[in-house]
Amino acid sequence: MERLDYKKSGVDIDAAGELVRRISSIASRTNRPGLLAGVGGFGALFSILPGKWKEPVLVSSTDGVGTKLKIAFLTGVHHTVGVDLVAMCANDVVVQGAEPLFFLDYFATGKLDLDVATRVMEGIVEGCSMAGCALIGGETAEMPGMYREGHYDLAGFCVGIVEKASIVDGSGVRPGDVVLGLASSGLHSNGYSLVRKLFLQRLRWKLDRYVPELGKTLGEELLVPTRIYVKALLSIIQKVTVKAMAHITGGGMVENIPRVLPRGCEVVIKRGTWEVPAIFRIIRERGRIEEDEMMRVFNNGIGMILILHRDSLDRVMGELERLNEKAFLIGEVRATDSRPRVVFVD
Repeated sequence: MERLDYKKSGVDIDAAGELVRRISSIASRTNRPGLLAGVGGFGALFSILPGKWKEPVLVSSTDGVGTKLKIAFLTGVHHTVGVDLVAMCANDVVVQGAEPLFFLDYFATGKLDLDVATRVMEGIVEGCSMAGCALIGGETAEMPGMYREGHYDLAGFCVGIVEKASIVDGSGVRPGDVVLGLASSGLHSNGYSLVRKLFLQRLRWKLDRYVPELGKTLGEELLVPTRIYVKALLSIIQKVTVKAMAHITGGGMVENIPRVLPRGCEVVIKRGTWEVPAIFRIIRERGRIEEDEMMRVFNNGIGMILILHRDSLDRVMGELERLNEKAFLIGEVRATDSRPRVVFVD
């Protein structure tokens, strides 16, 4: 009878070790002050620099990329989902006014493909660089029988820091405040189960199909990474009081904006005040999807919401333009007797 070992059972320890060496090399590009020990140890070490903070508060977030990964599997393009992974976590941290400090990833697969895993990690490094945080650790799990061949799953973990007095929590939002929407780069990382149902099953479109309205193939559009707003927002909140911010992910504006509204306030959004990318129009028309469902599932061209006093509007718009962020005045805060909500008007 043949002798068994771990590799014959489906786990290649040597390959995992090689991946750690590769990650250690590329992760060094994201090093920042405070990092004491990163990739390779049992736990990563990060120091909060003494003297810089009076009452530091740590802000944490965890998320994944969802079924957008299936598009990566089908196209063989794997680096963009690494950017998505960082974006989904870092954008959640910054909306509370926090500066992302460090990021950890979890990569799980049935059989480790070093080249695929390396491309994913390169995307994570790119995302961390865009968010200004250090990739300090993570976990690679090779689990035979848990995933289909060529498939993997991702999870991300981000920790940021904010001065207690500077936390952005929406408590200062008042009727009359204005609502700004920052342009998304496309679908970001939400609604992909519906997207795949429409394009790949109902319409039977191929991912290499060129779509004139998009100016690219369907696969290229679906893999555009989530926009990372961190550096722009940190710059804004250092100059102007922003009362609330909301990352528009699953649930769209309908469900995410009320999370940062105090009692007695609702947000009124005026339709037609921002540019809606072509991909959303195609989805709505081809899928015959009701507008309410579109607004509840997708970002529809708005990836981040800012709420601020009307007197700050011109300054913030000018600063966002300088930072290459396309912003739109899309609504205002209104008093209400009902629970916090979003109302769309023509």
